[in-house]
Amino acid sequence: MAPRAKLPHETRIVADSTDRVAWLRARSQGITATDAAKLATRTSVKSAAWEKLHGAPRSFGGSRYTDHGREREPVIAAWAAREHGMLHSSLLYHAASDRRHLATPDGLRVTDRGVLELCEIKTTSKPWRAVPRNYLRQVWWQQYVLGAERTLIVWEQHEDFVPVGAEPECRWVDRDDDQIAILVQLADELLEAIRPTQAHVQEARAYYRPSVLA
Repeated sequence: MAPRAKLPHETRIVADSTDRVAWLRARSQGITATDAAKLATRTSVKSAAWEKLHGAPRSFGGSRYTDHGREREPVIAAWAAREHGMLHSSLLYHAASDRRHLATPDGLRVTDRGVLELCEIKTTSKPWRAVPRNYLRQVWWQQYVLGAERTLIVWEQHEDFVPVGAEPECRWVDRDDDQIAILVQLADELLEAIRPTQAHVQEARAYYRPSVLA
């Protein structure tokens, strides 16, 4: 039997997060879904550019929440796989239209009709009445990069890092091409903001030019 043809997104793999060094290096070369989540307005482009160039400041207690999320993600992913057929993903993809537009979804599946659907996993210390706007931007960006039609966002609430419910909660988020167009425009403005200027390039070349031997 001949191997099945690759799906479009499978031809655009950049790196695997299991090789964390290569994955982080690849992410640093473009705009990720984490970056896109911050792009609400043109003003936010400036702060996002500063973070891309200088690194994000550490927030109080941030690492504990991050560690909890990492610990719970495999458990939540197993639930999403069991209940919704979502396969865990560790791959970084680039968009068909721009290799600098990047995303690593937490999970994905392909329906019987050949439609790509994604999964995004979150933990939260507060109840959600609706999916927070920054997470919607993250989801829309992933849909754009991979060419997906919708995303199952799965979240687990905790109190003092102990899960509150017996199971995670979830909600489908449909693709929104209008919002995606806004994000792509802001992402391109961010790329322009962090692009080295000609002066910086010349300065770097002068710095690394070998000296004349005496």
